[in-house]
Amino acid sequence: MTPDHLNPAQWAQAQGYARQACARVFRDGGTPAEALEAFGVDHGADRVDWSRAVELIAHALCASPALKRAA
Repeated sequence: MTPDHLNPAQWAQAQGYARQACARVFRDGGTPAEALEAFGVDHGADRVDWSRAVELIAHALCASPALKRAA
């Protein structure tokens, strides 16, 4: 489900990046909490599943400040 305040294309791309990052952490034997820590996301709970981790990381990617223009 796309959050109302986000561009649907941006949300879809952020979810794709988040899934890819979580897949790499999973492949290396990591946990969803470790994936969230890699993105600096405070999950607030000890037990987070992979789908929730993907969603939280996608939100974090959409909330990142825009790239600064080159001077």
